[in-house]
Amino acid sequence: MDYSLEKLAKKIINYSLNLQSNERVLISYSTLADIDLLKCLIKEILLVKSIPYVAFNHPTISYLLVEGTTDERIKLLKDLADQDVYNYDAFINVRYNYNDYEGKDVDKNILAKIGSKLKESHDIRINQKKWVLLNYPSLIDSFKAKMSTSDYRNFALEVMNVDYNEMNKKIEPLKRLMEQTDKVRITGKNTDITFSIKGMPIIPCVGDKNIPDGEIYVAPIKDSVNGIITYNTPSPYQGNIYNNVSLTFKDGQIVTATADNDVGDLNKIFNIDEGSRYIGEFSLGLNPKILHPIGDILYDEKIIGSLHFTPGAAYKDSYNGNDSSIHWDMVLIQREEYGGGDIYFDDLLIRHNGMFVLEELKELNYNN
Repeated sequence: MDYSLEKLAKKIINYSLNLQSNERVLISYSTLADIDLLKCLIKEILLVKSIPYVAFNHPTISYLLVEGTTDERIKLLKDLADQDVYNYDAFINVRYNYNDYEGKDVDKNILAKIGSKLKESHDIRINQKKWVLLNYPSLIDSFKAKMSTSDYRNFALEVMNVDYNEMNKKIEPLKRLMEQTDKVRITGKNTDITFSIKGMPIIPCVGDKNIPDGEIYVAPIKDSVNGIITYNTPSPYQGNIYNNVSLTFKDGQIVTATADNDVGDLNKIFNIDEGSRYIGEFSLGLNPKILHPIGDILYDEKIIGSLHFTPGAAYKDSYNGNDSSIHWDMVLIQREEYGGGDIYFDDLLIRHNGMFVLEELKELNYNN
């Protein structure tokens, strides 16, 4: 068995989830092509005397089941989701990417209706239960990253197995600074946006929810967002990939949304519900091992020198009152080779071209 997989499984069970005896764990696994990680997870769960259960969830089958969905089937899905949050203490979701365009032709209204009905159980799962989400390296991932299969697998496991305790120590000065900050301003190419984070909880992410991890987030004051932001990484959502998405805000609300492609579908997403036009998360990417986008949001949102500014629901641990059935992480990389950009806290320059400029924050820069 690959030692890196064993190390990752131990990290998930003992660090991320901190599983205890007799806790029930649901593992959602998306591939039968490679079950090595699944075997390692089950082994580690049994070692701490927790109780594992496995459900296979192939994305192609999931989207196929959506077609022709009736109200009765949605009721069944809701009942099953409600049972899961009642029966399990922890959730491990191991996804395996097959095709970013899977589900492109599925009726977005049906997906929105399902999302709305399952929102209550989803919120309980996210905000009250232990959970971890990771994407297991796949052939399509290596293709998108322009790497050989073995090189990508090694890269992915290295990134997932970073020292999160050390990362947590380095993030602490940034957390303190953000806790003292009122106004944030972000500038760059086709970007000049301001908002307030005054009094909002600041949440470091260091391996306890997403694998890989490495970010720090906060929900902006809901009606404080004004200006324009243009994202320079592809933004996949529900079977489509949107390029160069640009959002204009007035008093918190998205008033204009454009992209290089499929603008009509883009605006349908922002019309799913009222909360989809407001921001639920502002986050800085801090993983020093992730330098370039690979088309996987779990990686891309952690890119060092990046930020993501997320339309949709706010997490309950930094809650600005915005609720939605969507939470769409969109990434802007500000390192010089991606066009640069600045971040100001209360008119003080904090980060220039993706590099922190304050002495107490320089340990977070990717060349350290």
